[in-house]
Amino acid sequence: MKHETFHYENIEAIKAKFNEIGACPPVAENIGTLWDEVSLGAHSLKNRFVIQPMEGCDGTKAGAPDELTKRRYLRFAESGAGVIWFEAVAIVHEGRANPRQLYLSSETAEEFKKLIAEIKETAIQKHGFAPKIIMQATHSGRQSRPDDAPKPVIAYRHALYEKTRPIPGDECIASDDALKALEEKFAEATVLAQEVGFDGIDVKCCHGYLLNELLSAYTRPGLYGGSFENRTRLFRNGVDAAFSAAKGDFIVTSRLNIYDGFPYPFGFGVKEGEGNTPDLTEGMKLVGELYQKGMRLLNITAGNPYVNPHVNRPYDSGGYMPEEHPLEGILRMSNCTETVQKAYPDMVIVGSAFSYLRQFAPHFAAGAIENGNCTLAGFGRQSFAYPQFIEDLKKNGEMNPKKCCVSCSSCSKMMRMGTVAGCMVKDQEVYLPLYREAVAKQERGNV
Repeated sequence: MKHETFHYENIEAIKAKFNEIGACPPVAENIGTLWDEVSLGAHSLKNRFVIQPMEGCDGTKAGAPDELTKRRYLRFAESGAGVIWFEAVAIVHEGRANPRQLYLSSETAEEFKKLIAEIKETAIQKHGFAPKIIMQATHSGRQSRPDDAPKPVIAYRHALYEKTRPIPGDECIASDDALKALEEKFAEATVLAQEVGFDGIDVKCCHGYLLNELLSAYTRPGLYGGSFENRTRLFRNGVDAAFSAAKGDFIVTSRLNIYDGFPYPFGFGVKEGEGNTPDLTEGMKLVGELYQKGMRLLNITAGNPYVNPHVNRPYDSGGYMPEEHPLEGILRMSNCTETVQKAYPDMVIVGSAFSYLRQFAPHFAAGAIENGNCTLAGFGRQSFAYPQFIEDLKKNGEMNPKKCCVSCSSCSKMMRMGTVAGCMVKDQEVYLPLYREAVAKQERGNV
């Protein structure tokens, strides 16, 4: 169906459009379930809201949280979310996506420790509880730019990625030895994450970054390509390393791309000869292996924000206009998450792609939970634009439409321009001047 911008005045209009597309995800009239406590092993999640990992590109050169990082996370702390899924934190310097991406090391550990303590104390003072804070451990792979110049590390030659972003030479292809060396880095990251106060670690395997790209390395030779066992090797071994280093009730989890949105042999979650149609056979096999390892929390996502961002975050405006209606993307994400949750009902599964639905999102999130499609509801862009939306929901029973994310992709645009990321539409005082400064710098560079 042809792309349309958001124009719905009520839930019934959204439901009608979903039904026109094919089916409507479950919708709840009463959203009370969003404040239910959820048990996760020894942990109690105080509600079902998750602030999804939204990268701010605003750390120090060394990788420590800087002033804008602190401002953002204290706003998240004040939101009242049960879980704050901390943004991508590099496990090695060379795996940083930009010179200001966060990087947890012995040099930056003390600043992380201060911030985590302040997040928890802020939440306790305001809401009476501390959120669970999960650190997303990442290697940026082909997006690596640690010192303000591209230094990609790739799994294999990906024609769809490299069509507009060609990478010369073969030295960028990671060797088996280099990939093997990364496995233990997840153990080191786990130890540091525990020391600074995180409640868990996410072995990040999504959105086209290195571990996710390896899942579709069908044509790669050696120990990390070809077969399912080989393609998932770095991810599985990274998870094992994290579990081996975790002490007590420390959480080991992952944000996992169950579907990449590219045809075989360039995407995970598809079948050869069936184009972009999702096929979750291998994804479900992988989830089963994670379950056997003891993983009980999993954050499901899809797509690649650099190449096909509409797959995991449908939008009204962006770098291109998709050939599908935004609600088709939401329905696909809902179906994928439902498949995982119903196959593993005792896992705590985080659902995604709610933010596009603006003030109506809580009713779809509550409906998904009541229907057994997910356990927790994740909000990414919405938390950038409107971090107090959970508090407003609890106080007023509804979100303020004027404060909601308008899915304009401006936060992503700022990141691509090389400046910090934030909402210049709803948080103008801080981010609009920074955007204008980046535009001016870009224009000077083009003169």
